Amino acid sequence: MRRWRLVLGGGEADGTGRVLSGTDAGMDGALTALYGGAGRDGDRTGRDRSAGLGASAPSVARWLGDIRTYFPSSVVQVMQRDAIDRLGLATLLLEPEMLEAVEADVHLVGTLLSLHKAMPETTRETARAVVRKVVDDLEKRLATRTRATLTGALDRSARISRPRHRDIDWDRTIRANLKNYLPEHGTVVPERLIGHGRASRAVRKEVVLCVDQSGSMAASVVYASVFGAVLASMRSIATRLVVFDTAVVDLTDRIDDPVDVLFGTRLGGGTDINRALAYCQARITRPAETVVVLVSDLYEGGIRDEMLKRVAAMKASGVQFVALLALSDEGTPAYDRDHAAALAALGAPAFACTPDLFPEVMAAALEKRPLPIPAE
Repeated sequence: MRRWRLVLGGGEADGTGRVLSGTDAGMDGALTALYGGAGRDGDRTGRDRSAGLGASAPSVARWLGDIRTYFPSSVVQVMQRDAIDRLGLATLLLEPEMLEAVEADVHLVGTLLSLHKAMPETTRETARAVVRKVVDDLEKRLATRTRATLTGALDRSARISRPRHRDIDWDRTIRANLKNYLPEHGTVVPERLIGHGRASRAVRKEVVLCVDQSGSMAASVVYASVFGAVLASMRSIATRLVVFDTAVVDLTDRIDDPVDVLFGTRLGGGTDINRALAYCQARITRPAETVVVLVSDLYEGGIRDEMLKRVAAMKASGVQFVALLALSDEGTPAYDRDHAAALAALGAPAFACTPDLFPEVMAAALEKRPLPIPAE
């Protein structure tokens, strides 16, 4: 009944008859300030349910402190996002003392990036520190696994025809020799061994990250900047990072520092995928060794048919083309289903990808094997 009372929020109609006190009353007050509707009856603790946060920086700062006291970090991040969306508190993030009070996460970074052009000088350094903390945490979580996965993929892509025993690729060897199966002995006699060698530092794959910076793609932009820095740190991969809306910006010269990349974006505005792909296509010099990753919800404001022709031309030249509708933990994104179906018909399936799956997607693309597309 206590939990139902906290869910229902009090008032005459909640039906629980539960009276809250102590920590429960404080927790209920924090929830009421954000989710309580104006004009509702007072609850059974005698408090007014229509409190709200208003637009006062001190009251919001106190509320941020309260929710961090009462709720775990994952819940705090959700409530912060709801406060920004429901109560229009984005402008308060332009104050340094507010930024120091919030729980930093990917979504907060997206909000800061959309506001950074309007930030006063007194707030910019604090905002960069908040973004830096989130980016560093993401790099620690993702970098080691990404490097290990892609290094293995590069090693396996360096095929040799006469492998030593330890370099034999047994899966491919068995598949290639199934015609030599001897049922009476229950074994396969391999006529030809398929192996992989060790990729030298001179072996180079080229990866182009082409990232939609429209407002709906904020979390994807954050993750793409981190993965771009990780890929750029690998000597055997030449990485280019391009962001776009209706204009195209090449941020490759900043790719070593994801924070610089993020502050070089401008979230919002329209979308011209065709123009962005034209820019990327013009800079591909080794198509058979190139992977292009388009991160976009595919809401095209440019020329649709030209966009599809570019994708078809790149694939025909040997480019591995990957279309990610989102690179985030958000779940199923909103996207243009007609464009996604058209890409799939060209052999470039479009799907959402979590950050944890991205290394496997890139490894499959580098090895030119089927992508590990998540089930619907």
